[in-house]
Amino acid sequence: MRIRRVLAAVIATAALAGVGLAGAPTATATTATATTAAPASLTPGECEQGGGTVDRSNLSSAHLPTCKGGKFNGQEVD
Repeated sequence: MRIRRVLAAVIATAALAGVGLAGAPTATATTATATTAAPASLTPGECEQGGGTVDRSNLSSAHLPTCKGGKFNGQEVD
């Protein structure tokens, strides 16, 4: 009886591991896409780390300065 339970647990674990491996590429692609998306508002440090400068003369519609140049060009800086 105990062997049957252990065997059932091993089979169930293997089946779940197979399902998890099949879904892994999709989850990885989603994570990669989410990581590269630009945030809604940057800190001044994030703007500068992306290769830009904080432009206080060019305010956004929310009256926030924008990041000029670099990876986050045109994004609001909060």
